[in-house]
Amino acid sequence: MVWRWIPGLGLCLCLGVASARAATIPDMLGRPVTIPDGSLRLVSLSPSLTEIVYSLGREDWLVGVTDFCDYPPAARAKPRVGGTMTPDLERMLQVRPSLVLATAEGNPRDLVGHLTRVGVPVFAVKPEGYAGILDSIRVLGRALQAQAAAAALVRAMDAQEARIRRAVAGRPRPRVLYLVWSDPWIAAGPASFIHDLLRIAGGENVVQARSVPYPRVSLEEVIARAPEVVLVASHLDTMVRPSTIVRDGLWQGVPAVRSNRVVPVPGDTIHRFGPRVVEGLEHLARAIHPGAFGLAEAVGQAAMR
Repeated sequence: MVWRWIPGLGLCLCLGVASARAATIPDMLGRPVTIPDGSLRLVSLSPSLTEIVYSLGREDWLVGVTDFCDYPPAARAKPRVGGTMTPDLERMLQVRPSLVLATAEGNPRDLVGHLTRVGVPVFAVKPEGYAGILDSIRVLGRALQAQAAAAALVRAMDAQEARIRRAVAGRPRPRVLYLVWSDPWIAAGPASFIHDLLRIAGGENVVQARSVPYPRVSLEEVIARAPEVVLVASHLDTMVRPSTIVRDGLWQGVPAVRSNRVVPVPGDTIHRFGPRVVEGLEHLARAIHPGAFGLAEAVGQAAMR
């Protein structure tokens, strides 16, 4: 390792990560990334990536995570390197990573260039839809020398998804509005993987704007789209309470409000593209089709007798 002056960054510690047995693996942006063989020193720049690393059994390799990496609880004890959009490059270099895991949409675009210039490889993922989430786990399994663990995890997720699909199969598909945020109102659009989750869960997303994954919506738009179910994502203390919407007279023109179908759902399991996303998928399906699972599970148990 050597010190080098980087314009705009000052004097930086440059980490040589080349190895005679290094493997070159394309990430989900199509970039060839050279990854040293053997154990790695990982920095994860996303709570989703941290959860995947733990699920693949590589938690001992983690030497840095973001301020928002809180699951599993053990992740909270890992060294912090800043936020997902505001990572601290100096703190990252202090933990001497041999590989940084990043997301194409959740981390700063110039971060890759900064890290590359100081000799740290960055492996980026870009999940598109539910299938893209599974692809992310597979490609990370390859990058982290944990292909068998990744394959087993994907099989388990596939089985749970199939059970959810069976439970909602053949039922009417109600119009659904998924609210990611409340001030301003931000919804999940067709360009988000949440849109795919809503479809699998047996709903029809009322948001049609494709320009951004999570567009702002106005109350006038909501009333015009007439959602039959409104799902409100939880964000600890920043969540808007469903009761607030129900009591707001302006929302009384929304079918979901009139029929008391404004339902809170756990945002952390739904918004993170990690192994718990199937738990989030089931929360969505149960909120959209509350009567489906009791019947489906009873039929399944009877068939096994």
